[in-house]
Amino acid sequence: MDNMQENTIDLYGDEEIIEVIDLNEMEPDPDDLADDLEDVDFEDAADDDEGWETDNEMEEDQDDSELTFSKHTGSVFCVSLDPATNSMAVTGGEDDKAYVWRVSNGEVLLECTGHKDSVTCAVFSHDSSMVATGDMSGMIKVWKVETKEEVWSFEVGDLEWLEWHPCAPVLLAGTDDGNVWMWKIPSGDCKTFQSSACQATSGKVLPDGKRAVVGYEDGTVRVWDLKQGNAAHVIKGQDGHRGALTCLACNKDGSLVLTGSVDGFAKLVNTATGKVVGTFSLEGVKAKAPTEENQSNSVESVGFCNILPLVAVAYLDGTLAIYDLGTQVLRHRCCHEAGIVHLQWEESSSVVSTCCLDGALRLWDARSGSIVSEYRGHTAEILNFTINREASLAVTASGDKQAKVFCLQRPDR
Repeated sequence: MDNMQENTIDLYGDEEIIEVIDLNEMEPDPDDLADDLEDVDFEDAADDDEGWETDNEMEEDQDDSELTFSKHTGSVFCVSLDPATNSMAVTGGEDDKAYVWRVSNGEVLLECTGHKDSVTCAVFSHDSSMVATGDMSGMIKVWKVETKEEVWSFEVGDLEWLEWHPCAPVLLAGTDDGNVWMWKIPSGDCKTFQSSACQATSGKVLPDGKRAVVGYEDGTVRVWDLKQGNAAHVIKGQDGHRGALTCLACNKDGSLVLTGSVDGFAKLVNTATGKVVGTFSLEGVKAKAPTEENQSNSVESVGFCNILPLVAVAYLDGTLAIYDLGTQVLRHRCCHEAGIVHLQWEESSSVVSTCCLDGALRLWDARSGSIVSEYRGHTAEILNFTINREASLAVTASGDKQAKVFCLQRPDR
């Protein structure tokens, strides 16, 4: 690690990064019906949607969205909103492309081309001036939104995640070989954070901008000091997960991180001490390493409520669990008919939203555990979604090759 520190580039010199959806009365005679049917052109009627739908077809045809973005020619894997105005979305897809488009009308503002594989990561910089796109093969590109020009590109190993620094033009990425990369954009000054040769499956830069939390395939969690280049804390072994990390999230001030794993557990980590201070489980039993005989209920997404001491944990079996942060007691179990892909809390309420493999977006009240509303429109699973700051709209990405904008109506708004 010492050698690595000597060879790494200090991006900042002496400066620290700080957080700056009439029946007729009489029954007709059978002969009359036969006569009527002779006049019906069934070929034309087959094209007429009215009156010819089965119950299943009607459900598929329900579309609560305000707008559908259909430029992608394959599944849409990722979506994010620009943080400055929330007026632009970027989506990445199976067609090896990403699009930046206006949420209000679907107008394409930038087509990001040149990728060699499915675009699975697409995110705006902190000031929305740039957008980074990354494909599965490890090709990363950065585009300037205003001028629509590619300003930087780099190729790493198979890409696992991509994230911008919260207050600087600095980009981080985690790869299949266990490396975490950090670049200053557009100069490309680079620093790497190396660990054992297993996937860096998830990562998050903390709000202070000085540290990043990274989860790995072997269940280890590391808190990296971005300036010094060393791991300030390593959580593994008895305290760590017994399977690969799938997701992580931090609370508003970055003092706590919640990690989720295929082992079916979520763990609460104090980022200052590196200590595990809580464990959340549906079963309330000791963690076991998942095997083919004993498949754990994988944790797919986690998040903190900003206004109440609650956390949400989404599971592959379709359970959304609401836990008390301090006691780790299960408050509510919100059931879905299919596996949950992602969850997101609203910025300033106790409402948490989920997207699901059944193609629906749902809003839940964490105080009561009851559903607030449900939005449909996709004909395949929703693979990702995001909600704007005001919690007035959601943008979804789906396996049906579409992204959709849903207007979120609530009685209290």
